[in-house]
Amino acid sequence: MMDLDPRLYEHIAISESDVTKIVLSYLVHSCFKETAETFITCSGMKPPADYLVDMDQRKSIFHFALEGNALKAIELTEQLAPNLLEQNKDLHFDLLSLHFVELVRARKCTEALEFAQSMLTPFGKVQKYVEKLEDFMALLAYEEPEKSPMFHLLSPEHQQNVADNLNQAILAHANLPSHSLMERLVRQATVVRQYLHQEPGKDSHPVFSLKSFLKS
Repeated sequence: MMDLDPRLYEHIAISESDVTKIVLSYLVHSCFKETAETFITCSGMKPPADYLVDMDQRKSIFHFALEGNALKAIELTEQLAPNLLEQNKDLHFDLLSLHFVELVRARKCTEALEFAQSMLTPFGKVQKYVEKLEDFMALLAYEEPEKSPMFHLLSPEHQQNVADNLNQAILAHANLPSHSLMERLVRQATVVRQYLHQEPGKDSHPVFSLKSFLKS
């Protein structure tokens, strides 16, 4: 249990330059190049030396993954960040799985099975991938995989998660922050709010939910 007194931080001021850096960090992380350039011009801030590094390539890779064109995302990632996917087997598996899912979604079951046997089955040598492989392969047993118990594997949220993880991995590979300042602040604020809502031995305070808080 951490010893935290919020009153210690009541008089800490957040400068305009700090807010500017937080916003720019989010725009750069999310590959909003034109918006970032306009924001820098309007705010009058001095642009960081590395803020445009590989942004166009990252944006293309992110969108290919998000749109389900995982093989193209893999190809471009190997060009931009050699050895990244070889070192990050979890991410490589997730990207290959996205392509498998697109084949299933297109009802190309024979092609999906052949792809799984050649590209995904080798991952089965490692125990942690076995259950995942079983879930993906189970999609082939349903005429409407979107209505199967594994429907979440075809969801936009799953694609978004894989695309986000890929973007973060590319940034880390380039020795850049893998998370934006805004995301880190939100995470820290969530932890603090959660702590402040905890009282040992009492249930009077509901568990803090960031999603509910943002909707309020």
